[in-house]
Amino acid sequence: MTDHPLGREPSAEPPAELLTIAEAALLLRSPVATLRYWRHLGTGPDSFRLGRRVVYRRDDLDTWIDAQRQQGTSGCP
Repeated sequence: MTDHPLGREPSAEPPAELLTIAEAALLLRSPVATLRYWRHLGTGPDSFRLGRRVVYRRDDLDTWIDAQRQQGTSGCP
């Protein structure tokens, strides 16, 4: 039996930071419309619906940024 009030052991990792589409746009320095378009095309960072909102995990944004950086430098000497 656990001592945790919900009957679960607390996770070692903090919960993922969720950002709204507007917050993600600020982070990426892109218009919200661009993020919506990328979502439509399936080419942008991973996102999902949480109720009526589209949200992004901060880790997914960081991963996507790193992937874009890798693609952008792959053709450079």
